[in-house]
Amino acid sequence: MKEEKRVPLPPFNEESAKQKVRMAENGWNLKQPQKIAMAYSVNSKWRNRDIFINGREEIISFLEQKYAKELEYRLCKELWAYTENKIAVRFAYEWRDTLGQWYRSYGNENWEFDANGLMKVRFASINDLKIKKEERKLLWSSEVRPEEYPSLSELGL
Repeated sequence: MKEEKRVPLPPFNEESAKQKVRMAENGWNLKQPQKIAMAYSVNSKWRNRDIFINGREEIISFLEQKYAKELEYRLCKELWAYTENKIAVRFAYEWRDTLGQWYRSYGNENWEFDANGLMKVRFASINDLKIKKEERKLLWSSEVRPEEYPSLSELGL
């Protein structure tokens, strides 16, 4: 089976790295695990907090569980650094649990891409902070963050 290509392809420059980050943010905000998994190589390896994930099927299962737990999920990512085939991002996302407790989760991710532009390695370190509903900052109403919506830096996150 030939894997599809996901542009932009490495080697990255600042513009293409920012594009890759925004595409990832939009994909996760759409909350479609099957579609999200296609941005990762068939044998992609993840560390997400204390969970180790291998391949697309495990990615799909992980994301289905994540979106069932993390309700009203809103994610904002920001480019931190890049090289030819690696990108580092920082992010924050807000969500509530089934009991109505709101959280803001902060983290960093390190990504490595194959020649087809598919992510083959993803390391995520994430911390959760309980917040009050009125402390939320990621408040757009559409599925993805509008282009004019402030960035993490502009929001002071």
